[in-house]
Amino acid sequence: MPRIALLQMTSGVDPVANAATLDHAVTQAAGEGAAMLFTPEMSGLLDRDRKRAAHSIAAEEETVALARVRDAASRAGIWVSLGSLAVDAGGGRWANRAFVIDPQGQIAARYDKIHMFDVDLASGESWRESNAYQAGNGVTTVGDTPVGRLGLTVCYDIRFPALFDALGQARCDCIAIPAAFTVPTGTAHWHVLQRARAIEASAFVVAAAQVGDHEDGRRTYGHSLVVDPWGEVLLDMGGEEPGLGFADIDLARIAEVRAQVPSLANRREIAK
Repeated sequence: MPRIALLQMTSGVDPVANAATLDHAVTQAAGEGAAMLFTPEMSGLLDRDRKRAAHSIAAEEETVALARVRDAASRAGIWVSLGSLAVDAGGGRWANRAFVIDPQGQIAARYDKIHMFDVDLASGESWRESNAYQAGNGVTTVGDTPVGRLGLTVCYDIRFPALFDALGQARCDCIAIPAAFTVPTGTAHWHVLQRARAIEASAFVVAAAQVGDHEDGRRTYGHSLVVDPWGEVLLDMGGEEPGLGFADIDLARIAEVRAQVPSLANRREIAK
């Protein structure tokens, strides 16, 4: 029964400081027996001031947090699902990119966030992710991780069931949903959406989240979660403090749930 760790984080505007936090988390997670660490969306930099952020966003091979995590994973001998980093995708555009790092420090998978967070909230918050970031366009899974076949998503992707249907059809054992959820949307929808996605895919969901008041002025919801395929919450890290949380993943639970409610096997194409 593999043990996983989740880093609940309050990322700031300094990539070097964020990279140091990630490095420490990798070492601590491995030291406490975790086979895999999950980190939040925008682990390496969280800065809504795009003019300032532009000085810190580099091509993948020059991204400080990625290099630091790869080195730490190799030293610690642990898998890392690096929730996402802002990377320069070329052509004046950025990508919100997730990575899976293996225990040798190699990149096992990449995934660019598909759905851009372009919203105006009742609280007065306005977000236009598509102004700077280019969307991804493909489903990404990686096999043979400590949690079986892992499907990758990022934050706002959670609101689009078709992506999770595809991950379910790919027979993912676990789906990562790293996030930097706003407080209003988190309070209203975070728990119910995470549980629904786990139930729909009959898979574990691991959602490492940003939390608290950030240097760029935003506030994030936290409540990093692990949800089992039945929709039961195994871990909730709360909405106050950053830190590491741990959960044991019983992979046999997946087959039990799929046998009891075989929704993936019973799925039918709907005529349009």
